[in-house]
Amino acid sequence: METIIGIDPGLAATGIGVVSGQGTTVQQFAYGVVQTEPGCPLPERLEKIFSSVSKVLEGEKPQLVVVEDVFSLEKYPKSGITLGKVCGVILLAARQKELPIIEIPVREAKQVLTGNGNADKRQLEKAVRRALGCEGEIRPFHASDALGLALIGLYRLGTRPGNSAGMGGVDGK
Repeated sequence: METIIGIDPGLAATGIGVVSGQGTTVQQFAYGVVQTEPGCPLPERLEKIFSSVSKVLEGEKPQLVVVEDVFSLEKYPKSGITLGKVCGVILLAARQKELPIIEIPVREAKQVLTGNGNADKRQLEKAVRRALGCEGEIRPFHASDALGLALIGLYRLGTRPGNSAGMGGVDGK
């Protein structure tokens, strides 16, 4: 059985999703969100995200960490810079645990899970719920996004040639 952690970076809320299973079969899943207070200084917020992600990685010991790739809107360049800082502490947490990491653009995740690279958050959440066999809504959307990333990681591990319980050649590409 493989354990994959998906992470949807955000300064106010970083979604974390954990799936365990084999191939396209999910045996168990969990999710949550690391929330930070808007009034706190940026270094404190980043430290909280780093510490929380590190604890989850230590406890779950995943075979792979999948992080949503950073994007920036031309209209809000400062948001992209801040998101890059959040991704940096997440990548550092995974690297310190010597875990394989892949980054997936949000459009690719939407395309894989819904068949539509421009799907909205509700469509993506419904697709994730279907894949997990989960009847209740998965909220907040940061958590469902993170579970979606973890599902993609599980699917990729399951389709690697020669993969049984090992990494099967995951190389971050």
